[in-house]
Amino acid sequence: MAIKVYQFKMGTEKCLEQIVNVDMVQINHIILPPQEKVPEHYSNSNVFLIITKGTMTITIEGEPHEYPQGHILAIPYHQRMLIENKTKETLEFFVVKAPHPEKYGTKS
Repeated sequence: MAIKVYQFKMGTEKCLEQIVNVDMVQINHIILPPQEKVPEHYSNSNVFLIITKGTMTITIEGEPHEYPQGHILAIPYHQRMLIENKTKETLEFFVVKAPHPEKYGTKS
């Protein structure tokens, strides 16, 4: 059986890395130190945010919400969002985009 193995960075320094970029899905890995953020943007696919460490503050269409590790957030296509780490601990999460953003005619 042939498998493809992907690696991602470990640590506490800011990191935004694309791990998987295939026809059907795109998977990114993000580490945000305290008080860091992902700039406000529109989701370019159906997005699933898998929080693996820390607490995420996410503002969707102007409304802020907080979610700790162990949560998966499903964000529909074309939603305005801002992701922040407002805590004193590192925030780490994975971003799964399905279908791949190119299916919507946009790039990551």
